[in-house]
Amino acid sequence: MTKPKDHSGPRDPYFLSMQAALADAGIAWPTLVVDRARLTANVKTLKADLPDGMGYRIVAKSLPSLGLLRHIRAISGTDRLMTFNQPMLSLLSVEMPDASQLLGKPLPIVAARHYFDTLPASHTDAAGNIQWLIDTPERLAQYAVLAQQTGRTLNINLELDVGLHRGGFEPGPALAAAIETIKADPSLNFSGFMGYEPHIPALPTALGWRDRALKGAWSIYTAALEQAQEAIGADAMAGLTRNAAGSPTYRYYKDLSVASEVSAGSCLVKPSHFDTELLEPHVPASFIATPVIKSFEHTRLPGLEFADGATAAWNPNSRKTVFIHGGHWLADPVDPPGLEYNKTFGRSSNQEMLNGGPELSIAPDEFVFLRPQQSEALFLQFGDIAVYEDGAIVDSWPTFPVSA
Repeated sequence: MTKPKDHSGPRDPYFLSMQAALADAGIAWPTLVVDRARLTANVKTLKADLPDGMGYRIVAKSLPSLGLLRHIRAISGTDRLMTFNQPMLSLLSVEMPDASQLLGKPLPIVAARHYFDTLPASHTDAAGNIQWLIDTPERLAQYAVLAQQTGRTLNINLELDVGLHRGGFEPGPALAAAIETIKADPSLNFSGFMGYEPHIPALPTALGWRDRALKGAWSIYTAALEQAQEAIGADAMAGLTRNAAGSPTYRYYKDLSVASEVSAGSCLVKPSHFDTELLEPHVPASFIATPVIKSFEHTRLPGLEFADGATAAWNPNSRKTVFIHGGHWLADPVDPPGLEYNKTFGRSSNQEMLNGGPELSIAPDEFVFLRPQQSEALFLQFGDIAVYEDGAIVDSWPTFPVSA
């Protein structure tokens, strides 16, 4: 076993500036911070990488805040959203009724019916901007009944299984029958396809596995498009949504031969799980800031005090201790450098223990900074987002209700 190296060191001026901004704003609790300048840069990076004519759809679950979505819409110039549950759909139908909403997963028919039952009469036109995602013939039949009950024409987007095997149609008789069912029902409108392939970056590049999976996904999508064209004709195909990708894969799409739009969200705030080669042009733009409650020059583990000296001698990164406000988040400490969770002490959502090396220097009431590993659920754990720019907290963006 190799002796660990000391990873402690001086603090990053970037985080010291953010710490000062939080203090000036009177914030002294765990807070989700978004760097607006970095967020803007990430949006521009995404847009610059898209081929001419490629549409962009914002993944709302990964950016669960109206302030975030409004800023991204303004910078990107898109009116397309991907939403994932009924409360989110309902909220955005009221707050952004002009937006085109594509469901990112099929909704149970009861949830879809509840959407219509609770949609304010003043925003009834927003329902016409929704594409309902359908993954099975049975769900298609349910939505046909819902269309008749509500007296509305529902836009139907068919989910394709392009290799993820999480459900959806594959090219063949079932897909052909679904398209014919939609054609035959005046209360249904065939609006397009959605094919999601997040499994591809997880596959090894060795022996060409990843390339084969990507070509396989595109081959499946292309076959589905050919089936659709046979059923509805080339002219109707021009108006279809051909949605694909997500943050991990959007940069694979260099032309419009398969997809007419790509979806992405997480890459704009870049949690640590998105530190991939493909997303290297994007920069981290979201952080958890949490105050230090207690700071100690030595680490003492309850019941194991006799081993403290030997543990610190073996691993210099375990020498010092801080206890932070809150904890047990899906997040990685980034400042001060070298902080680590203590596996022996265990995780805590109340006062989490973090250990650091000899150069760790941080006092109570100063801030530890962590990078989220994901954005969607984690962003909802901290209340309003603190918006950081030019050395100050310049705004506060409420997040979606937890149910959304």
